Amino acid sequence: DEGVDELVFYDITASSDGRVVDKSWVNNVARRINIPFCVAGGIRSIGDARAILNDGADKISVNSPALERPEFITELAEAFGTQCVVVGIDSRLETADDGSDKYVVYQYTGDETKTISSKRDTVAWAAEAERLGAGEIVLNCMNNDGVKRGYDLAQLRLVREAVTIPVIASGGAGDYPHFAELFETTGIDGGLAASVFHSGQIPVPDLKRYLRDRDIEVRL
Repeated sequence: DEGVDELVFYDITASSDGRVVDKSWVNNVARRINIPFCVAGGIRSIGDARAILNDGADKISVNSPALERPEFITELAEAFGTQCVVVGIDSRLETADDGSDKYVVYQYTGDETKTISSKRDTVAWAAEAERLGAGEIVLNCMNNDGVKRGYDLAQLRLVREAVTIPVIASGGAGDYPHFAELFETTGIDGGLAASVFHSGQIPVPDLKRYLRDRDIEVRL
C-alpha cells in the first residue's frame, strides 16, 4: 500500500542454521501482495526453489549456497529461467597485505559466530554469477549496512561496470539524498532499504516524489 516496487524477504539465519525459509510464511505473504516478491533463505536445491516459487514467490535469491556450489546458479537458471534467479552478495572492504583496498565476499552473514570470508573478489564473483545464469545481483555493502550514512557508491560502480544484468544496492540508506546520489552517480537499477522504511523514517511515497522532483525516473 505504501508504493514499494518490490518486496524482498531474507531469512538471514536460514543458511547458517542449515534450514530453509518457512514456505507457509512465503505463501501467506504472497497472497496479500500484488508486487514482485523475492525470497531468500537456505535455498540449496531445485526442490527448495520450486516449493518457494509454487508458494507465491516471483524470484528466489541465493547467497551462501551459491558460494558453496556455484553451478547451483546455472541449475536454477535452467530450471526456472534467469529472470527469477537473484544472487545476493555480502561484500566487505578490506585492506590487503600490500596495503591496497579490496572488496571481499562473505558468507553465512546472518550469524556473526559463523560468518566467514569466501576469499572471493566481489567484482569477479558478480561477473561469474552473471556468466553462470544469474538474472540479477543484490549487492549488500557490509561496511555501510545499518550505519545510515549512504550507500558505498564506489563499490557499486565497480560492480555495475562488471555486469550487464540489473544490480540492486543494499546497505547504508539513511536519508533522502542517499537514494538520489545512488541513482544519479552509479547507474544502479534499484535501491533496497529496510529500517528506514519499516520505522516510517522515510515514507515511500515521499521518497518517490523527492526523486521525481530531481528528474530521477520512478514508478508512482
